[in-house]
Amino acid sequence: QVQLVESGGGLVQAGGSLTLSCTASGLTFSKHSMAWFRQAPGKEREFLAGMDWSGRTQYSTDSVKGRFTISRDVAKNTVSLQIDSLKPDDTAVYYCTSDTYWGQGTQVTVSS
Repeated sequence: QVQLVESGGGLVQAGGSLTLSCTASGLTFSKHSMAWFRQAPGKEREFLAGMDWSGRTQYSTDSVKGRFTISRDVAKNTVSLQIDSLKPDDTAVYYCTSDTYWGQGTQVTVSS
């Protein structure tokens, strides 16, 4: 049974940083691509960043690439998303996904 579990969300002030983690069981990130999405209130879920099985990364936009960093810990089977210079617009539920599986999401709230 595959399970993806996100963690690391919380309440943070604008300008701060957070590192979100996605840990998988029943699925190995070094053999599967994965991605981070987010969904803000009233908006559609949007792609942020992804990593393929080889570790190659992709970001949705240059502005995301400048503030978001995706990385992987193969030994822990965990993929992280570091977000710097947080803005109130970054407030959303952040999800990881791999293959056809989704985590439950972790809430990030940025106060101004």
